[in-house]
Amino acid sequence: MASRLDATAWRPIHSRIAIALGIGWMLDAFEVQIIGSVIPGIQKEFLLDSTQSVWINIVWFGGIALGALGFGYLADRIGRKRLFVATLILYSVAAIATATAQDFTLFIFFRFITAMGVGGEYSAVTSAISEFTPARNRGRSNGLVMSFWAVGGILASFISIVIISTLNLTWRYTLLFGVVSALYGLLARRLIPESPRWLASHGRLKEADDVVTSITGISSPNGYVELAGASSGKSRLHALWSHYRGRLLFGMALDFSEAAGYYGLFTAMSILVFSASTGAVPVEDGALPYYFLIANFGALAGGILVSFALDKIGRKPTVTFSYALAAVSMIGCALAAATGSVFVVVVAFTIAAFFATCAWVSAYPTFSELFPTHLRATGIGAVIAVGRIGAIIGQVVLAVAATVWGIGVMFSILGLFWLIGAAAGAIWWKFGTEASGVSLEVLSPGEKANV
Repeated sequence: MASRLDATAWRPIHSRIAIALGIGWMLDAFEVQIIGSVIPGIQKEFLLDSTQSVWINIVWFGGIALGALGFGYLADRIGRKRLFVATLILYSVAAIATATAQDFTLFIFFRFITAMGVGGEYSAVTSAISEFTPARNRGRSNGLVMSFWAVGGILASFISIVIISTLNLTWRYTLLFGVVSALYGLLARRLIPESPRWLASHGRLKEADDVVTSITGISSPNGYVELAGASSGKSRLHALWSHYRGRLLFGMALDFSEAAGYYGLFTAMSILVFSASTGAVPVEDGALPYYFLIANFGALAGGILVSFALDKIGRKPTVTFSYALAAVSMIGCALAAATGSVFVVVVAFTIAAFFATCAWVSAYPTFSELFPTHLRATGIGAVIAVGRIGAIIGQVVLAVAATVWGIGVMFSILGLFWLIGAAAGAIWWKFGTEASGVSLEVLSPGEKANV
């Protein structure tokens, strides 16, 4: 089975699966980034100060952490496809409910449920795309799927511009876009097959063989005879910690770094730099979506570039240099903010978004392929849960740093967050496994593995 999946040329069905998962990822990004564009309106309606606004993000990241861990565990138990569709519909309905919230408490509650669904999508999408793709294309295809995140950010900015700046409607109408996500969830069931590797890990060899044949066009007279190791639900985290600890810690370091750095960057720009009332470079609320739109085009370019680099030059150098350059770009943001020029800040923000996206897009394909199939979604969920802790810490630390020491120190701390990932990449470069072009079964041939 694995040899057929890796030996086949790229076929239209691969593109269909990648695009279908990418659209789901794009809709996730929309839910994450729409708040950055409309937070001024939310602040005004609920009479929030900067500290309360930061709590919107803290609750959000807590929900993603819980959803990634819990739904990641379920994705290993009941399948990638079911969880992808279920979590897509869950967060869509919760997003619509958030749009109707009449007070800040209900807003926070429904936002938390939305975040849980998005966290589940993280685990399901990242697991699934690795398990369908030929080994020689895995880095590029995974990276391009991840790059749909920037498309979601562009969509969020565009919707904000149309609804708030052009039509002069409230932020609530932007969240009603969740209806589109819910409808897509019903369609996605027909676009994406179940992962054949997951089916095999649960002993469903005939179904796995049928899916592999439909994807590759290559049949086997012996059917699917390879069976990946299985484990009970209760032992999954224990198995990861016991046999894949180095890989787990590597993934956690990368995700902690990128979550603190990436979300810290966008939050800092929306609340601490561009804020009309308290920002270092204050702008009108209606202008904020335009600046996020420009930055997300930079992010999209970064994601596309790094997607090709993952297979071309390998995971190790791509990850290490991407995180290091993201750290350097924070210095540019600090210097730009000191000029007081909106133009200079937007240019620096776009460059930072480019390198920040290079970093996190290189990370997800890299750590997701290091776990065996029967533990992959659980491992990804654990990594993402730790990463969201980084995002929460980043929100608090950055808010305090900006208030007490100023914008320059805040961006310096953001740079230090990115350097955590660069250091992890350098250590992995020295001691870890280069997975470029290597079959998933070769990377994790049995229950035990070295780093």
